[in-house]
Amino acid sequence: MRTVTIRIDEEVDKRLARLASETHRPKSFYVREAILEHLDEIEDLYLAEKRLEAIRSGSEEAVPLEEVMRRYEGGRLSCHKGQSAS
Repeated sequence: MRTVTIRIDEEVDKRLARLASETHRPKSFYVREAILEHLDEIEDLYLAEKRLEAIRSGSEEAVPLEEVMRRYEGGRLSCHKGQSAS
């Protein structure tokens, strides 16, 4: 496992210390858990922003929803007219 050093404000450090003390776990456990919990979301957001920038600059084209639905027909994204794809 690798070590990473971060800077956090005093209030966050106090909250981490209190949680660590109450649960008898190290602060690093909760920092690691927070990163793992949100890393996928942060990656998705970053990739979506880059894609939007590329579409706006004209270097990439957007794919219409109808085309996406055709590509994945019969799959998880498939839906019929009037129904949501949930």
